[in-house]
Amino acid sequence: MESYPITIGRITRHVPLIEPTPGVRIPLVELMGDVELVRAAAEALLPKIPPETQYLLTTETSPIVLAHELSGMLKLPYLVARRRRRPYMEAPLIQEVESLTLGVNEVLWLDSRLAEKLLGQAVTLVTDVVSTGGTLSALERIAIRAGARVVGRVAVFRQGHPKIEVATLGELPILQAA
Repeated sequence: MESYPITIGRITRHVPLIEPTPGVRIPLVELMGDVELVRAAAEALLPKIPPETQYLLTTETSPIVLAHELSGMLKLPYLVARRRRRPYMEAPLIQEVESLTLGVNEVLWLDSRLAEKLLGQAVTLVTDVVSTGGTLSALERIAIRAGARVVGRVAVFRQGHPKIEVATLGELPILQAA
């Protein structure tokens, strides 16, 4: 399989190129399971987290490890919006995602007990890769509906032209399939 090199700090990985839609290839960055890469990304993102941040908010699955590492470094709590409803959720906040990248409609769910923790808090949104910005925009709408004030948005990589302002470490290409 063809690969693409990514570098964060002193760490370089050769990630696979995938074809999510016919004719388009993108590097697939997977943070889960790569402790060294996650730590390097978190260290590089630290200066991009606004100092007034009181909570980090992310989505499942891949960005959880990044939020967890940032949480430990910053000594801040983090919360996770789920991609499907869990049986234990009570009156969850539900937000549809407008994302062309995933090729499927998606919904984010945040249990009301977790949403209560965000009331009046300064929140930074955390993700791994932002493409259109649809998922991050939906996450921001959930945070605002929970009564939070979004003070920052960070991602490891930007791919394409997100419709939302995000502090990132670098760019990933969108390539034409051979």
